[in-house]
Amino acid sequence: MPVYKNEEKNTWYTSFYYQDWQGNRKRKKKEGFARKKDAQEYERTFKLQQSGSCDMSFGQMTDLYLSDCKIRQKPTSYRVKESGINTHILPYFKDMPINAITVAQVRQWQNELLNKGKYGPNYLHTINGHLSAIFNHAIKYYGLQKNPARECGKISGKRPDLQFWTLEQFNAFIKTYEGQYPEYPIFLLLFWVGLRSGELLALTLEDFDFEKHTIRINKTYHRFDRKDLILPPKTERSNREPTIPPFIEDAVRKYTSLLYDYKPSDRLFTVSKFFIKRRLEKGAEAAGLPQIRVHDLRHSHASLLIHLGFSPLVIQERLGHENIETTLNTYSHLYPSQQGELVMKLQEVFNR
Repeated sequence: MPVYKNEEKNTWYTSFYYQDWQGNRKRKKKEGFARKKDAQEYERTFKLQQSGSCDMSFGQMTDLYLSDCKIRQKPTSYRVKESGINTHILPYFKDMPINAITVAQVRQWQNELLNKGKYGPNYLHTINGHLSAIFNHAIKYYGLQKNPARECGKISGKRPDLQFWTLEQFNAFIKTYEGQYPEYPIFLLLFWVGLRSGELLALTLEDFDFEKHTIRINKTYHRFDRKDLILPPKTERSNREPTIPPFIEDAVRKYTSLLYDYKPSDRLFTVSKFFIKRRLEKGAEAAGLPQIRVHDLRHSHASLLIHLGFSPLVIQERLGHENIETTLNTYSHLYPSQQGELVMKLQEVFNR
């Protein structure tokens, strides 16, 4: 691995030839390394990545995975993923050859996270998913033979926490904000329509069709690097037009009538996600209710629909889940068992 020293700058650089994925011979030059071995390691890693070989460290594969994610994911989603990987995964696996990591090593990593005792099941599930995704990326694009994280299974046998308020609890909460704007219409939309907070904050008055009684959900709001971003929704199925009852339309009309110099194409709610979170906490405390997250109001909406007897397919469509498995995996345990009714029906058929 020939490397060279730039005597003028007192740094090292590497210059070499490689074959790209189409088989073309190309030259690569990289400068500015403080140490000779850093330049040599760069050349070795670059050639491994170009060859599609899995004979590289977990850290090097993670760099490839994150580079791919950075192009394809929203900047806010990417930053959360990158932070989780850098904090909880790379310190343990970074220098291990990725094709030599065993199920037992993944299990030990899971146990170390569990032993810390400071992470909830939802967060642990997410971090474990990041690890599995890196292995899946290596399988799909670099020929890794197996995913030890998948073979190891879930990081915790506990079902991720699903918190929600009942209708009675929400009614007690919303009374604390009755007549207050923008809190009153914000919380009505989150609970009664099941919107994600980003979808709510991207809404304009033009998204409401008061004749059809629908809302058009086709974008989401993010705050990133001190800039307001309006981006496509989470998934393709997130594009939807849920119906809304008249009392929500009345609240939205009342709210917009109070706005000064408002244009129908402007965002309706120019508050932050932190504002909504703090108002949710304050209202819950005032009503004597258990604290929940803003996203749990979406779960509360789903729980209400289940209580009213609506099918998973209806809930999938209304919430904008990408597939029915997401709906079933999240809410199936809330559906009452119908085994007794099933047995009675079978007995009736037999008797006839």
